[in-house]
Amino acid sequence: MPKLNPVSPKKLIKILLYLGFREERIKGSHHFYFNKNTGKTTTVPIHGNEQLSVGILKEILKDIELSVEEYEKLRQKI
Repeated sequence: MPKLNPVSPKKLIKILLYLGFREERIKGSHHFYFNKNTGKTTTVPIHGNEQLSVGILKEILKDIELSVEEYEKLRQKI
């Protein structure tokens, strides 16, 4: 299993948009995304220029049911 590399919220949002997610709303520094095709939702915290921690990234990947391998392929592609 490949190592999970932290990523900036902006990069993760690009991946989510590529996967068909759309921004539903924003509350403070949390951006809520929804994919109407799959019915999945997730929240991306944006706190300045900070990278997303590995724990938060794991939770987001679990929310959208994306494996670490698929995430790494998309991260390098996008």
